[in-house]
Amino acid sequence: MSDRKRMAAERAVELVEDGMKVGLGTGSTAYYAIEAIGRLVRNGYKIVAVPTSLASERQARDLEIPLATLEEVGTLDITIDGADEVDRDLDLIKGMGGALLREKIVAHSTLQEIIVVDDSKVVQTLGTKFPLPVEVVPFSHGRTRYYMELLGCRAELRGGSEPFITDNGNLIYHLHFESGIEDPYDLQRKLKDIPGVVETGLFLKMAKKVVVAFDSGIRVMERDVTK
Repeated sequence: MSDRKRMAAERAVELVEDGMKVGLGTGSTAYYAIEAIGRLVRNGYKIVAVPTSLASERQARDLEIPLATLEEVGTLDITIDGADEVDRDLDLIKGMGGALLREKIVAHSTLQEIIVVDDSKVVQTLGTKFPLPVEVVPFSHGRTRYYMELLGCRAELRGGSEPFITDNGNLIYHLHFESGIEDPYDLQRKLKDIPGVVETGLFLKMAKKVVVAFDSGIRVMERDVTK
């Protein structure tokens, strides 16, 4: 599995050019992409990067990748990140790494959002293999959970009695849908209408390309911009 993740990440990094402003994703696959970007820097590429988590920031600093903030660089040329699920329209579930809010902020400011996965992450319907992570503020989060569950899911606090705290000081709930997410666009709207919900792990119409590693090799999927 790790070999396939590395293959996909290194293929995606081939899209990085000298002088680019690059978003650094978070998670096990993005880790390999950051490693490859570090090698580009050592080979003389002039790159400035914006990390999506404290973990990715630490890794980038160890590799001496020049870092900046979105406020300093503005629009990014490319971001390379992983995903938990990808459907046939290149819509995604992200956030099991705990960094969905920063990942979405960075993705929104990126010209090319490139996702790297292995073939186990490709699904027909989002929410069938992984729950949907949703970042919520701690205040009265039990009531936020109540309203999320009215949408037909079971909401489980990440970490349980010792809750996981995001880099932004918030909590994450995992939403489990018995038969997957029927309409991710409708669900996104309804979740964002709930006070206390900061952001969801639904990344809709954000990925430009998805690099998928199979045992037999690499396949690059591109978004149909007519949809």
